[in-house]
Formats: sequence, structure tokens, C-alpha cells
Amino acid sequence: MDTNGMPVRLEPWSDEDFALLHAVNAPELMDHLGGPESEEQLVARQRRYVALSADPDRPGAMFRIVLLPEETAAGAIGFWETSWDGEPVYETGWTVLPGCQGRGVATAATRAVLERARAEGRFRHLYAYPSTDNGPSNAVCRKAGFTLLGERDVEYPPGNPIRCNAWRIDLTA
Repeated sequence: MDTNGMPVRLEPWSDEDFALLHAVNAPELMDHLGGPESEEQLVARQRRYVALSADPDRPGAMFRIVLLPEETAAGAIGFWETSWDGEPVYETGWTVLPGCQGRGVATAATRAVLERARAEGRFRHLYAYPSTDNGPSNAVCRKAGFTLLGERDVEYPPGNPIRCNAWRIDLTA
């Protein structure tokens, strides 16, 4: 799928993507998310990602981002059910490998995820919560058409406070 310039394809997360999960767990990529996860945490995350992508009745999915025409894995993106002030919504998040950053890959993948979330038709809004000091991820939200709602304090992972920007896009628009 060519989403405004950068051709990417989203492929459902599978058992074969554990090496990619290890790659996106690098310290420089997890800096805004409390640091890398342990092997035990990665195994649990892999199981969640595969389950989310395999269950058609579960809202959301995780994807491997494939850069075209190279056919190389460029990172991970997904969307899942959460709540915003008591309202069921989708949340999205992404990680792009260092060699693919700065080329529009995250923005293209985010636009593709927007279309997937719209197609599910379960919730009206999709949210993203990049940390306030994560300039590239905040730029992705802006470029993908999200509206900045303001700052919000979250814990991710639990016990690690992060100041985030709350971004929202209307999936019915």
C-alpha cells in the first residue's frame, strides 16, 4: 500500500516475528517507553501480539511494517481496544527500526493502520500517546491527521510515569 509517497505493506503479526520484536526492543527505540523489556516480558508481548492478530472477534491487530519494494521488515505498528475517559476507543503505537527512520515509514504505516481501524468500524476514535519529548512520533501524529488534545500523564510500563501528548483522530470522518 502506497500511503502518500512511502510504499509500505502491513502484515499481521505472526510467530515468525519474534526476531523483529527483539530488534524493536533496542534501548534507543525504547527510550521513550521506559527502556527495553526483559526476555520474559518479550515472550509475553509476542504471545499478546500473535493472539491480537489471530482473533477476528478481538478489536485491533498488530502488524509487521514491510518496506517496499525492498520487502524488508521496517518495524511494528498496531491498534487495540482501550478507553478514553470511560469511552471505548482504539489506541495505536509504532516502532520503526533505525535504518528506516526519517523516510516517512511511520507516517505511511500509521495511515495504513487508520484505514484498518476504520474498516473494523467498532469505535469512533483512534488515539496515540507519544511522550511529549518524542518529536518524531508527535510529528507522525500531526502528518497522519490526528488532533492534539493536550498533555496527559500515563504510566508505561506500570510504575514508570510518562508525560504524553494525547492525539485523536475521528475514524468516521
